[in-house]
Amino acid sequence: MNLYLRLIRVVIASFFMARITNVLEPATIRLRVWMNDLDSNGHMNNGRYLTIMDLGRLDLIMRSGILKMMLRRGYQPVLASAQMRYRLQLKPIRPFDLQTRILCWDDKWVYMEQRFLFTTGVKTGAVAAIGIVKGGFYDPRAKATVPTSELLKALNLPSESPPFPGHIQKWIEAEDALRAVTA
Repeated sequence: MNLYLRLIRVVIASFFMARITNVLEPATIRLRVWMNDLDSNGHMNNGRYLTIMDLGRLDLIMRSGILKMMLRRGYQPVLASAQMRYRLQLKPIRPFDLQTRILCWDDKWVYMEQRFLFTTGVKTGAVAAIGIVKGGFYDPRAKATVPTSELLKALNLPSESPPFPGHIQKWIEAEDALRAVTA
């Protein structure tokens, strides 16, 4: 992560923002497009979206109490895959909201959606970009990914996942095909 000032802002703000009691509801942080976010076309660089998404997941982890569980058990967050869809360009100095929410989970992975939303102008509320990520937690002592059931138990959450949206099911199939290519 190379956005240290934003990182510090998200960490400090998490102590003052409302706690997240339902991780299936979107967690929102407001950010702004800065000059160092831009590419040669004058809009936010495609790679910057993925880096900023780290901040949204950190906010979710901190405000939901997941961070406390991670620290107690020595777990590390890991990301296994990400998929982006860029729709509308974010221009310099424009504020935007980043919404992060957990969609569903299986035995090993948690699937999250992250949306970049316009907050001003005629496009207010429109999706500028959307990302889906597959992540989990790694236990360095066991040298293994922590089973999702263990995470849910530690967080006092129900073990049954919400239904998998169709686009997530298709993405998982594509991921399986790509894994076969890289094996």
